[in-house]
Amino acid sequence: MARLQQIYKETVVGELTKQFGYKSVMEVPRITKITLNMGVGEAVADKKVLENAVGDMQKIAGQKPVTTKAQVDCWLQDS
Repeated sequence: MARLQQIYKETVVGELTKQFGYKSVMEVPRITKITLNMGVGEAVADKKVLENAVGDMQKIAGQKPVTTKAQVDCWLQDS
């Protein structure tokens, strides 16, 4: 089980049940997906910035991030 999911089930669910007066654990909202996003506009000029951003994101998430680059619109390519 993921670390955040375990913390959520052990502490947050109980507190939410008390705070909102839920009668069942199934009434408590569940976390299904956590998405982290980082915009690195400076990476166009310097690739080292992208590598540092990947390292920072890896420390935050505990997983190796998937890097994706923005697609250029068709009308920008023609001009």
